Amino acid sequence: MLLPFLHKDTIEAGCDEAGRGCLAGAVFAAAVILPADFRNEMLNDSKKLTEKQRYELRNIVESNALAWAVGIVTPEEIDKINILNASFLAMHRAVDQLELRPQHLLVDGNRFNPYPGVPHTTIVKGDGKYLSIAAASILAKTYRDDYMNRLAEEFPMYDWKKNKGYPTKKHREAIKKYGTTPYHRVSFNLLGDGQLSFDFD
Repeated sequence: MLLPFLHKDTIEAGCDEAGRGCLAGAVFAAAVILPADFRNEMLNDSKKLTEKQRYELRNIVESNALAWAVGIVTPEEIDKINILNASFLAMHRAVDQLELRPQHLLVDGNRFNPYPGVPHTTIVKGDGKYLSIAAASILAKTYRDDYMNRLAEEFPMYDWKKNKGYPTKKHREAIKKYGTTPYHRVSFNLLGDGQLSFDFD
């Protein structure tokens, strides 16, 4: 069972990102403030859930959260500031939009650029430990998937509907054959020379 909070009686926002390891598309992050008494047995790290479960949980999170928001950093920005900084910036942009000001941030991972005026705690594999981070992982993942599905209609040859921009064999072969799109992160090793590819087939 995931934990409801790190600090009792504190307005805590869970933060997580999606799309860090992708070759194409923006990186998305979400920030979620849940009520202290919120419980859900199904809520977990988004990677451990089916697509159907993620979208079901998105509705549950959005209707129960005290506040939630999604931040986006474009491929052009990623190429300028690098993917690690882009992930932090996406989380900052999500926190910027929260209608309730958090008193503390719970951030998935082991590093973070401090958000002005709000203390934070980084938690490795936090999306499998805390409800608010798991909720943020669900929103970041599903909103990014929606975005990649829209891009897939514009550029069907890269198989983004299936791979969501991750470095699959099919994606890399399409880059070799058709070149890049305005959505590719040109600072990344797009052809994967000497790198392993994921495969979702």
